[in-house]
Amino acid sequence: MIRRAIHLTYKAARRIVVAVVGATVLLLGIVMLVTPGPGLVFIPVGLAILSIEFAWARNWLRRVREEISRKAQNNRAERAEHHRERAAGVPGEKKKAPES
Repeated sequence: MIRRAIHLTYKAARRIVVAVVGATVLLLGIVMLVTPGPGLVFIPVGLAILSIEFAWARNWLRRVREEISRKAQNNRAERAEHHRERAAGVPGEKKKAPES
């Protein structure tokens, strides 16, 4: 019976510590969005800490990862298209005047 109580106490204490640390990091990230600091780094880190114990944080973290991947993929595609246009010499591009 004592072991069971200790086990429950350990689980509860761990859950509380993870919640406090994760929430603190997440809130620091949110504050850093409007103040100087790496807010966009702290938010996923806070969600990752919270996802150790909470399913809702796991879901939010998955959505954040998917959104970041989607935006990075779109950005790569736009840069590649821009590079192809520049390499092909698309009309309307400024060209150097021939030297005489």
